[in-house]
Amino acid sequence: MPFIRDLSRRLAIASAFAVLTTVAQAAPSISIGTMFDYLGPSRSTLLKQVRNSGDTTAFVRISVSEIEYGEAGATTEHPVDTRRLSAGIGVGLIASPARLIVPAGGIQSTRLLFRGTRDKERHYRVRFVPVLPEAGDEFLLGDEERERIRAPLAAGVSILTGYGGIVIVRPDTPRFDTRVDQGEDRVVLRNEGNSTVVLDALTVCDASKENCTAPSVRHVRPGGRLELEKQSGHGVLFTLLEGDERREMHFW
Repeated sequence: MPFIRDLSRRLAIASAFAVLTTVAQAAPSISIGTMFDYLGPSRSTLLKQVRNSGDTTAFVRISVSEIEYGEAGATTEHPVDTRRLSAGIGVGLIASPARLIVPAGGIQSTRLLFRGTRDKERHYRVRFVPVLPEAGDEFLLGDEERERIRAPLAAGVSILTGYGGIVIVRPDTPRFDTRVDQGEDRVVLRNEGNSTVVLDALTVCDASKENCTAPSVRHVRPGGRLELEKQSGHGVLFTLLEGDERREMHFW
């Protein structure tokens, strides 16, 4: 009967969807906390935690690249030579360990260590990428264990999502000199110091301060400038962070 055939088809589709949903859920889901971290002149190490809220073990590779800025803000990234740094040669940031096995619902940590001179500020991108364990890789799993772990992840449905954070290593002697100019239609900030400043909780509000845009965070590198447009009847509000110093800034 047509009704029975249609019902059977719908049940088959529903069953297939349930299977796919189950497979899709069988995946790690990692988070790394804050996306920006800062190493002041008195610190050379930073502990970074990786949480896995998924329902399978996460095998995470960690890589570090130095960010260099060209004209008009264009950036290039160069992988850090971890072998040279481990031998005490060169300047850079390394992760130890550079691989983590994070159980479902668990937390593991890696230590980010800066080595070398701090004659200027340096920026690094640290990537945390879940991977499928392979034969002969750095996770050192036996064949049986590796295949057991790979099975639910290699079905082609699960999507492994990685994250990248930024670590700003300040110079030995940070100097903060933020110039702020307010015009009729804009606020201009210029960083005349030698270390990055942060505009935290940046928002635009009406006169009542009850209707505001979603807060955001902006960074201004040494020698950089940032223009913020002002709207009629609205103010620009943010907290200026210069190292450990905080200043509340309101412009109407």
